[in-house]
Amino acid sequence: MADPVVAVTGASGAVYAVRLLDVLLHAGRNVHLTISPAAARVFEEELGLSIRPSEFTLEQLLPDLDSPAAARLRQLLPRVSWRVEDNRVIRADGTPGGSVTYHHHHDYGAGIASGSFRTAGMVVCPCSMGTLGSIANGLSTNLVHRAADVHLKERRKLILVPRETPLGSIQLGNMQRLVDAGAVVLPAMPGWYHQPRDLQDLVDFIVSRVCDQLGVEVELIRRWGDDPIED
Repeated sequence: MADPVVAVTGASGAVYAVRLLDVLLHAGRNVHLTISPAAARVFEEELGLSIRPSEFTLEQLLPDLDSPAAARLRQLLPRVSWRVEDNRVIRADGTPGGSVTYHHHHDYGAGIASGSFRTAGMVVCPCSMGTLGSIANGLSTNLVHRAADVHLKERRKLILVPRETPLGSIQLGNMQRLVDAGAVVLPAMPGWYHQPRDLQDLVDFIVSRVCDQLGVEVELIRRWGDDPIED
């Protein structure tokens, strides 16, 4: 089975990236991950997480939930549970989940920079307007842009999760151009019909929709027409 690619860029909404990675790893997916320098700053600002792109380990992004570093995550994602060993998630029952292969944002020699490297699709979550504009105009100035360009030219699934408001004509035009090129633009606009109880339910709404696009079976939210999820 080919593996998904997750890229994180410098838009607000770092918690979406953390939860998406958590869900994919618990679903047993092995993820190719790349993080822009601007995203590292957002992780620090929004979640208090210190991401070091040049010496990344999964514990930086999914810290021990009992540690001070995870205090903000416990507020935003109160029902999560994970343990990390050697860049792999260990599920609550002790069974191994998926693993992460990390690629530096300037590593053009990474497999995901080539169309001959098979993947199960790519998600940019969250996707900054600068990243969106670069992808829309074929400006491969880092690995995120290049990998996204590869997915478009190979006609593979590319999912962009922008988080910006308001949107101007330039941003909307770039989104239109990307949709026309085959990308899925999935803004971080959570619904409310599932009757969210807390912030995690709103985060999970978006993560669930991303997983749907990737073909990853998850049951995070009550879907339209379903009975309420029991705790």
